Amino acid sequence: MIAGIHHATFLTSDLARSRAFYEGVLDLQLAGNRPQMSFDGVWYDIGQNQQIHLMLLPDPDVGVHRPAHGGRDRHVALGVKDLSGLKARLDGSGIACTQSQSGRNAVFCRDPDGNALEFIEIT
Repeated sequence: MIAGIHHATFLTSDLARSRAFYEGVLDLQLAGNRPQMSFDGVWYDIGQNQQIHLMLLPDPDVGVHRPAHGGRDRHVALGVKDLSGLKARLDGSGIACTQSQSGRNAVFCRDPDGNALEFIEIT
């Protein structure tokens, strides 16, 4: 039986650029338990027993057109306690966002590699 989502993995073609986004804009902290693998990458703890993994690997979707609104694309939804604060950080960093089209208090953006992220305000 499925008990939850343990981690979400995103491919990156430029690990330094992606780390600047995930650490500098989203304020994520590195997890210290990434095992040695055959490729570079980082892991972030985002909640109790939940992580985001970035893997430095070639992008298999190069040249593929992605929808402008991340809600119409494959994405991961992350709960945040201060959506307006996060939105201000994204805006201040020049990261384009779109409001959820469902009417929920949520926004979508893309990371530097075009991966769609949804941020939903939780209480």
